[in-house]
Amino acid sequence: MVKTEREYRDDIVQIGRLVFQKGWIAANDGNISVRLDAERILCTPTGVCKGLMHPDDLIIVDCKGNKISGRRERTSEIAMHLTVYEMRPEIKAVVHAHPPVATGFATAGRSLNLALLPEVIIGLGCVPLAAYGLPGTPELTEPMLPLIPKYDALLMANHGAVCYGEDLFQAYFRMETMEHFARIHLVAELLGGAKVLPRPEVDKLLDTRTRYGVKAKVSGEPGCPVSAEEVAPAGGEERFYVTRSEFVGLVDEALKARGMA
Repeated sequence: MVKTEREYRDDIVQIGRLVFQKGWIAANDGNISVRLDAERILCTPTGVCKGLMHPDDLIIVDCKGNKISGRRERTSEIAMHLTVYEMRPEIKAVVHAHPPVATGFATAGRSLNLALLPEVIIGLGCVPLAAYGLPGTPELTEPMLPLIPKYDALLMANHGAVCYGEDLFQAYFRMETMEHFARIHLVAELLGGAKVLPRPEVDKLLDTRTRYGVKAKVSGEPGCPVSAEEVAPAGGEERFYVTRSEFVGLVDEALKARGMA
């Protein structure tokens, strides 16, 4: 059922409030958009707290990012949204934020790609890391280009995350799932290391994706999470995590380097 422009405005304001209340953004961070039609994108403006927006604060831009209407100015990151819409015609909404734990993985140079939780495997597959690009410039989107067609959520190195979907709430819930997964992943590492599901179990979960309305993937296809066999091949001891003692040691070293310990 197609919504009116006013309903889309109300939805963006509601999502902006949720993102702000959850602590995924601070001050004027983040941006949200919805594709109204083939020529128009409704989006949050720059310089506005997403938790305190009014529907009339939103602006409309064309498919090249030129402002069509609205009293405020466009965000410098609108090109990221337009790139997603251009590369994924089925996508109707984009949410960009800085959820703290997922962004912590991004600033550590780590993707969220381990097969740990059934819900995440079914809903997202995995969340890769796009290399750093200067915000507000074409450099921001360039590292994302090979990833956008294959994934529904991306980490952005030293920046944040972006999720997209066939409607605004799907994009928002993907961000929520990603941050929830990142928190659980971090706790598992502090407790001695995450226990990754074996490939046969991952394959079973991937086979169920179509029942939940998610595009099917097969083993080895981009977007599939890393299984136990891939984390620790036969005879190998490779780990993709740190133990609790190692984590504490890294924190101590960082504090000493800054003269804080």
